Parts: sequence; structure tokens; C-alpha cells
Amino acid sequence: LLGFYKGIFPPILAETPKRAVKFFTFEQYKKLLGYASLPPGLAFAVAGLGSGLTEAVVVNPFEVVKVTLQTNRNAFTEQPSSFVQARQIIKTDGLGFQGLNKGLTATLGRHGVFNMVYFGFYFNVKNILPVNKDPNLEFLRKFGIGLVSGTIASIINIPFDVAKSRIQGPQPVPGEIKYRTCFKTMATVYKEEGFLALYKGLVPKIMRLGPG
Repeated sequence: LLGFYKGIFPPILAETPKRAVKFFTFEQYKKLLGYASLPPGLAFAVAGLGSGLTEAVVVNPFEVVKVTLQTNRNAFTEQPSSFVQARQIIKTDGLGFQGLNKGLTATLGRHGVFNMVYFGFYFNVKNILPVNKDPNLEFLRKFGIGLVSGTIASIINIPFDVAKSRIQGPQPVPGEIKYRTCFKTMATVYKEEGFLALYKGLVPKIMRLGPG
């Protein structure tokens, strides 16, 4: 049973700073874009893109540790701790794009695209649909908009997620790096496994991120 919880600590450690960075930077980018006289709808989307890119830089090292732990086939009790695993990655591969920041471009794409679509869609639709005076119906209105926003964003950004998992996870042949860069990895997956392979894991992703 504990095998289902491999790599649980890195996302727990990352969640608070991740959310803080996501919403704080969104507001800051939105203020900056106010000087550019962009249409509100476009400003929300661009601010979301900026917040997603910033968020990705913060969370990527945690993602590398998480994926490494999740792909470890040892029993949960035999695994190293998150901190030990992070130190091992740094010692072996360093802090660069082959080490603790492996797959950064894919993570940038994943978070940037998701936040761009999510914030852009959510705030535009929320401003169009009338506010409901009934608090229960108003909650359902916001929840419904958030659910649709998160679902659409997940569908659009999941190819980046697949690429990230391939780059950060174990390579098919030990000692040979098959998946290196984001778009090259997408092209390889598409060529070898077909278009739908870029959408592997979509349902659990929507279940996790659909509500926002």
C-alpha cells in the first residue's frame, strides 16, 4: 500500500511555496501588464503564463526528486528520504540540466501553458457569467468555471507533462539518454507511440487539476 505514496514528501514540501509563487506572481504580472494597455482577457492569460514560468523554476527540483523516488522499485521503507535523494542527485549529476534541474524546459511548458489557459479562461468566463446572489449557487458557478478551466488547461498542457516524465524518469536503456529536450521528446513519443501517447495519464491529471 505504501508504494502508492512513493515520492509524497517533495510535493508536500513544494505545495506551499508553489501556490504562494503562483498567485503572488500572477497578481504582480497582472499589475505590470496594466501599463501595457492590453485587453483584460489577454492580460489575464499573459499574467498566467508569467506566473506559470516562475512557478516552474521553483518546483522543478522537487519534481526531479519526486519522479526519482516514484520510479525507485525498492519497497517504500527501503527508499532514501527526499533529502538524501536530493543530495545524491546533486552529488552524481549536479544542479544543472542533467541533475536537479533536469527537464526544466518541459516543466516550464507544463506550468506556463496550464496557468496561461487556466487564468485566461477562468477570469474571462467569470466576468461574463453573472454573479448569483445565492451563496450556494455562486459557489457552484465559481467551482464550475474552475473545473472547466482546469480540465481544458490539463488537456492542452499534458504533452509537456508526458515529456517531463520521460526526461526526468529512467531512460529505456540504462546509460543512454534517449529523452533530452522537451520538443524532441514529444516528437519521439509521437513518432514511436502515436499521437495518443502524448495524452497518457490525462484522466488522473484532470481528476487532480480539474478543480484548479
